[in-house]
Amino acid sequence: MLWSWPNILTIVRVGLVPLMVACFYFPGPEARLIGCGIFVAAAITDYLDGYLARYWKQQSAFGRWLDPVADKILVAAAVIMLVGFGEAPLLPALVIIAREIMISGLREYMAEVSVGLPVSRLAKWKTGVQMAAICCLIAGNAAPHWLYAAEIGWWGLWGAALLTLVTGWDYLQAGLRHMLADKLDGKDKDPPGQQRTAERVAATHGS
Repeated sequence: MLWSWPNILTIVRVGLVPLMVACFYFPGPEARLIGCGIFVAAAITDYLDGYLARYWKQQSAFGRWLDPVADKILVAAAVIMLVGFGEAPLLPALVIIAREIMISGLREYMAEVSVGLPVSRLAKWKTGVQMAAICCLIAGNAAPHWLYAAEIGWWGLWGAALLTLVTGWDYLQAGLRHMLADKLDGKDKDPPGQQRTAERVAATHGS
């Protein structure tokens, strides 16, 4: 079902990204606070679409594909804008984006061989820390000074990058184990074409 509420929420999340990016180019603290609000709204849809899909039993192939794509677009756009405006450290931003690309490729491979890659509890914590850090960084100096939003966001992004490395390594190990197992199994079996060729050769020599 393409136009189910969970899928609509996911599509809305993608649509909110350009609005969030636009807020970086408007002067004044109000624009930043609006951008922060848009990011928070998009992050909430990330939780709601999955919850509603399970509650209403409206999971779909389209939703399973678009949901992680929408997450990566949202996070990558926010991080790139923050780094571009000099409001976020470059190194943890690169770690976060590189991990998202790696996991996307790994999930695609695992899907091709019909093997799931479940989300770990630590990965959920990573997502929470990452979203909170980005939210604080977007608000930055537009937030009340006593909140120390920019400072919390800066160090929070480093914390998210550390969790990103740990969870990324866990996922990579799981993928490599499966790849190596497939490779070892493949050594014991000749491809069908080679098997048929061997059978024909044996039959020729035996006749």
